[in-house]
Amino acid sequence: MYTEEEKKFLKFWEQNREQQKKITSQWRVGLPLSFLFITALFVNIATGWHKRAAMVINSRPSFILVLIFAMFLIFVFVLIFTTRHRWERNEEQYQRLISREGYKS
Repeated sequence: MYTEEEKKFLKFWEQNREQQKKITSQWRVGLPLSFLFITALFVNIATGWHKRAAMVINSRPSFILVLIFAMFLIFVFVLIFTTRHRWERNEEQYQRLISREGYKS
């Protein structure tokens, strides 16, 4: 009734479900994506390819602090959102597979 891939997923998620719900394991997953996103944003700003944005940054030194704060907020949001979304997606798939008849752990 279940494919081999579904059986592997069910076994994996039963064993790792609670561990992956912990914040420390979620951070390990979302950290590279968040870092990549912020790095791309920083490179985009630092290169100054958008002349108007470069003029605004250079005219107001306090704007740099606002950018750093905004980047930090984006970093935290992407970190939390991606990991929670991945966990919820796996949990939903697990519940859907469990609801099928015939599964015995």
